[in-house]
Amino acid sequence: MNLAQTPNNENSHNPFLTLNYEPALESLGDDYYDEVSAADFPQHILRWRNDALLPLLGLNPQAVTDADFSNAFGKFQGRKPLLALRYHGYQFGTYNPNLGDGRGFLYGQIRATDGQLYDFGTKGSGKTPYSRGGDGMLTLKGGVREVLAAEALHQLGVRTSRCLTMIETGLSLWRGDEPSPTRSSVMVRVNSSHIRFGTFERLHYLQRPDLSKKLLDHVIQYYYPHLIEEKNQYVLFYAELVKRVAELTAQWMAAGFCHAVLNTDNMSITGESFDYGPYAFIPTYDPYFTAAYFDYYRRYCYSHQPSICQLNLEMLQEPLKAIIDKAEMESALTKFNQYYQAEYRSLMLKKLGFEELQLPEANELLNLTIQFLQDSQVGYHQFFYEMAVNFANTWRDDPEMVMKGSDLISTSGELKIFENWCVLYHKILNYLDSEYMDVIAQTLAKNNPQTALLRPLIESVWEPIAQEDNWQPFDDLVKKITSHS
Repeated sequence: MNLAQTPNNENSHNPFLTLNYEPALESLGDDYYDEVSAADFPQHILRWRNDALLPLLGLNPQAVTDADFSNAFGKFQGRKPLLALRYHGYQFGTYNPNLGDGRGFLYGQIRATDGQLYDFGTKGSGKTPYSRGGDGMLTLKGGVREVLAAEALHQLGVRTSRCLTMIETGLSLWRGDEPSPTRSSVMVRVNSSHIRFGTFERLHYLQRPDLSKKLLDHVIQYYYPHLIEEKNQYVLFYAELVKRVAELTAQWMAAGFCHAVLNTDNMSITGESFDYGPYAFIPTYDPYFTAAYFDYYRRYCYSHQPSICQLNLEMLQEPLKAIIDKAEMESALTKFNQYYQAEYRSLMLKKLGFEELQLPEANELLNLTIQFLQDSQVGYHQFFYEMAVNFANTWRDDPEMVMKGSDLISTSGELKIFENWCVLYHKILNYLDSEYMDVIAQTLAKNNPQTALLRPLIESVWEPIAQEDNWQPFDDLVKKITSHS
């Protein structure tokens, strides 16, 4: 018998419990968190293990058993302290001082093989002082959706958290937005930091600039270490955060992703995407597509994401102004749109097959593409995938050959804008050397996967789980998502 599966030895031989955890955030002191205990679950059924992440943690997937996952992240054996982080936030524009980790905690922090510090953060692990009357649990469907979102976004090149594991816990939950009772799960995500914009907002609310400065020094030390020796490290930190968030937002937009709940407590201080609730990928190019059913005024709709993220950065200036000159932060924020446009342009050109395109027609091609997608309402993801599978050298020979063979021709052929798009794409191809055609084909294939994580697809894998406890469609979908490179 494997010692890791022997009850008397399961802790001492569990590789997750022998990792070299760093007490980075813990060392700040309990002004920033509360020590908590995990819930005691009746079952611990491993439903997802992300073996692709294990080498990053210095672990050999073959040496980690399913029981190791369940014992470490379902039973939470042998790991202390567990820290529920304190934060506030603007939620749909209204300040809420009654927040904090209400159904999760910081399990630990690991220095990975790439030299970076990563958090293990739970979701659905039980009540904390910030549960606000909730049960502190995560539905199984919510866990499934977050696993899928994180893996899909990662494959699309979005700077995102990843899910390390998801475990079904055997509890029945009651929710207003799911048929109830519904099954429960606990999930562990890996990301660079769980420190949020709202972490600083809380300290400002408490009028503790001393704690804000201590936290900012911590953030720079661990996540912006290249700035430590800089004389003006604080404003350089803010300027870099502006750039990171602008580029992240562009990554969402190019991926056709709508986060849905861009409150300041969901904004990471490292400029990373995390915490996926009612998200959705857009089926067609609709600027006002809104993922959350409760977002009645479309505050966080697809096209508002850049302006909302910029606004959140602006609001972050309020708690930071005790440390950083306000005028310098305002100046740094003026570059948000520049960073956003540059990243969005680059990513969209790659979706169109061009690693870079310095021709003056490049911007015209982008504008025509967006206009066509919006006017025709063809599938956003389907359009680019159809480009990838139908691309041929003959597109250089005649504009009528562009997108020849695509199923989209029948639905869009009558649109004058589609004809103009084909003519322009053909023109650009003829500016390039014929040897470049293979590079275009490769770039199209790399940036436009066949599988788009639309709502009907998610429901199609959830139904077999809900009705028959059949996980094969879910497993197959994850493989499809992660096999794209």
